[in-house]
Amino acid sequence: MSGKYDVVIIGSGPGGLSAAILAVNSGKQCLIIEKGAHTMQGIIDTYPKGKKVYPTIPKSYTDPFPVLEVKPSDDKVPVEAYVEQIRNMSLERDLPIRHNEEFLGLEGEYPDYLVKTDKGTYLSHHVILAFGSNIPNDLGIYGEAKTVARNIENPQDYIGINVLVIGGGNAAADVVASLSKIKREAEDDSTSVFWAHIKEKFEINTDTARDLGEEILLGGHIKILQRAVPKIGEVDEDGVDRLYIHQTTTAGMGNDLYMYQGMSFPMKNVIACIGTHGPSAIFDGLDLQQITCTGAICKIAKEGERLLMLNRHLETNKKGIYAIGGAISPSYMEIAQEGVIREKKHSNLIYTAVVDAQIVIDHILEE
Repeated sequence: MSGKYDVVIIGSGPGGLSAAILAVNSGKQCLIIEKGAHTMQGIIDTYPKGKKVYPTIPKSYTDPFPVLEVKPSDDKVPVEAYVEQIRNMSLERDLPIRHNEEFLGLEGEYPDYLVKTDKGTYLSHHVILAFGSNIPNDLGIYGEAKTVARNIENPQDYIGINVLVIGGGNAAADVVASLSKIKREAEDDSTSVFWAHIKEKFEINTDTARDLGEEILLGGHIKILQRAVPKIGEVDEDGVDRLYIHQTTTAGMGNDLYMYQGMSFPMKNVIACIGTHGPSAIFDGLDLQQITCTGAICKIAKEGERLLMLNRHLETNKKGIYAIGGAISPSYMEIAQEGVIREKKHSNLIYTAVVDAQIVIDHILEE
C-alpha cells in the first residue's frame, strides 16, 4: 500500500474512465482498478462483434457529452474501433490503470477506505463503483472456468491442444469459430474445438450462425456436444486440474440408473462463456443498502429485482462510496432530500455513464 488516493475507481469502462479524467483534470490523485487485461474490457466482452457504437443522448438530456475523450464517433463505428480509440486515449493521457487486478472488497469507513484487490490494498477517500452490470458467471463447480471475451487473447496457446468451449450463446459461438479458424490455418494441427451446451438447442443470432457455418464449411475442427453437463473436476496423475463433462447416452435403466459417456479436459483448455449476472451480490458483500421491488414501489424494474439505493449525487448509504453507469442500470432507487424514495430509470448508455461520472466528481470536489 503506497500513499492515499482521493478516489479509487473500480472498472475502466466509459464511466470509470470519465471519472478518472475529470478527477485528474481537477488535480485529484486517482487510481482505476480493471480486472481485464485491457482498458474497456467489459465493453468488448459484452458487445456483439462488429456492433455499431452510437453517441446516443437520451431525449431527457440536453447537454453535450461532458467528457469528449470518451464520446463515440458520429460515424457510428464498430465496437472494436471505438475500444481502440479509447485505449489509445488512455495511453496518451497516461491514465493510472491497473489491469488484471480483481476488486475483492472494502474495509474501513469514510474518509479512510481500504480497497482490497487480489494484488494489493489501496487507501482512498472515495470509491466509485463503475464495473457495469455484466458480472461473469462461474460454473459453480470445482476448478472454476470463467466467462471470457469474444476475442482470443493468446491464440497461439490453443494450437495443438483439444479445447472445450462451454455455453450455448453468441459469445461461445464467436469463440468456437475463432479457435477453429486458428487451428485450421495452423500447420499440422488435427486437434478439435469441442462446443458443449447443457441444453439441446444452441441460441445464436443470424450473423453469428453465418460466421460459424462458414467456418464449418471451410473444414473447421468443431465437434458439438449437446446436453453436456459439467461435473466436479478431478486431478490426474500429473497433478493437473481437469473438468469432466458427461452426456446421457441411454434412457433410465431402472432404479435411477443411467448410462453416461464422458470427456475430461485440463482446466487450462476450458473456456466458459456461460453468461453474466447483475452486481447485486457485490453490493451485498459491501453492505450497501438495496430494496426489493414489489408492485407497490416498482414500475420499471421486474418484480423481485433488487435495486441499489442512492442519493441525488449517486452516493450509497456509505458516505464516499458511489455507483455509476451499468452498475445501476436499468433503474435504481433515489432517496430525495425530503426522504421520499422513488424509482429512477437509468439507461445503460455510454452517455449516461459519463454524466454519472460528472455528477460524482462534482460532488467530491464540493466537499
